[in-house]
Amino acid sequence: MPVQPANSGHASPLAPEWLTVPADLNALQEPMWAQGVQKNDAGELAIDGIPVSELKAQFGTPLFVMDEADFRARARSFKDSFDAAFADICGGVDVYYAGKSFLCTAVVKWVEEEGLRLDTASGGELAVAARAGIDGARVALHGNNKSDAEINRALDMGLGRIVVDSLDELERLAKIAAGRGETAKVMLRLTPGVHAHTHEFIATAHEDQKFGLSMAGDTTEQAGLSAAEEAVAAATSYASIDLLGLHCHIGSQIFEPDGFALAAEKLLRFLAAMQKKYSIVMPELDLGGGYGIAYTPVDTPRPAAEIAQAMAAVVRSTCADLGIKSPRISIEPGRAIVGSTTFTLYEVGTLKTVRVDAPATGTAESAGTGPENVTHPRRYVSVDGGMSDNARPVLYDADYSAILASRTSEAPPQLSRVVGKHCESGDIVVRDVYLPEDVAAGDLLAVPGTGAYCWALSSNYNYLARPGVVAVRDGSARLIVRGETEEDLLNRDMGV
Repeated sequence: MPVQPANSGHASPLAPEWLTVPADLNALQEPMWAQGVQKNDAGELAIDGIPVSELKAQFGTPLFVMDEADFRARARSFKDSFDAAFADICGGVDVYYAGKSFLCTAVVKWVEEEGLRLDTASGGELAVAARAGIDGARVALHGNNKSDAEINRALDMGLGRIVVDSLDELERLAKIAAGRGETAKVMLRLTPGVHAHTHEFIATAHEDQKFGLSMAGDTTEQAGLSAAEEAVAAATSYASIDLLGLHCHIGSQIFEPDGFALAAEKLLRFLAAMQKKYSIVMPELDLGGGYGIAYTPVDTPRPAAEIAQAMAAVVRSTCADLGIKSPRISIEPGRAIVGSTTFTLYEVGTLKTVRVDAPATGTAESAGTGPENVTHPRRYVSVDGGMSDNARPVLYDADYSAILASRTSEAPPQLSRVVGKHCESGDIVVRDVYLPEDVAAGDLLAVPGTGAYCWALSSNYNYLARPGVVAVRDGSARLIVRGETEEDLLNRDMGV
């Protein structure tokens, strides 16, 4: 059987169609990297002037490396862009950073200092917010199954909004608040039936999933009422509930604006109908987040200003059509702020190359005489982390990229698969990437775009300690989340 040379320099038939051989394997491909990341004169990856070899020596690997200035700039960009776009509509926008993407006390403080608010999804995230000292009035709580303890904590902290996900939760919240002699500020999360162009597991506005109150009719015990309308009616009847408005979130990692526009229009029309029918005013409307970032060179994220202008146009025209005053708009970017601020630094361990059969190109098959298989090499590059620090590839088939970080190489490109050290065949960090042929044990690799949902989803599978998170600013690196030790893991083991 013919064999394709490993270092031909041509795109491998084993690679996905979108992946092409970079013109320069040593160059950083935009827009996957934070602003402060570059190659230094020695050809080594550096962040704000600090080479990765120094970070490795000081903090070890794996390691999450975050550009603090880049985080702050992205946060300001969302706040400034949306305020400008909605200034004439509702006086600006309340931007809630979606803490589920990545949260620690340092990030909470950055968020508050840049004029944003904070969105949480659990009692644990509320605990981080409380420790950071943020004003509870600037915090929201999400969740489809909030415990009584989480609801009480939200009320203790004087949260600015509790986003209610079901009729059952609304009734329970009303009862708890009444028992405390308090009034809970509530947003109702609706499912507008918008099908976002994203992975099934991160699309959250279609009917058949766990989140929100359906806007479709005949979905409750009250014939003819949707769950969403029944919730509006119930909320207005509870003395302990202050109904602020409506909320929706159509999914994550979305590039096309159509879904956001359709959801905004549907919620505004529903809000107008409910205000008229029940003689109420709902002063707020949260349009969620889900804006995509670049994980690979072919991803094309939209600038915050472009997103803001597109959404403002829909809100402006819909409100004019309905003859209503626009509610105060809020949004919830998380990944779009933190995702590209961070890369993960790994050390290379073992390497091996396997042979995989694939149809030949330009041979008998193209000549119409029948298929002929050619054996192509695929190299596996193992690193000292894996699915315990980035579960997204195994959860969502997420694609990432990688670069040789510790040096420059003039070696030809080799199709590679970056894998972790866990006892799982699905433990893949980067499914397909071209790396220099001479990558060897001891080299450092950097995977960009790991700021969102990597540390947050990390685990101790195979008893690996979770990595630390380093923030770099003004040429100085500091730990903002300490990496775990084996002693940390063993401390919870209570013995026999």
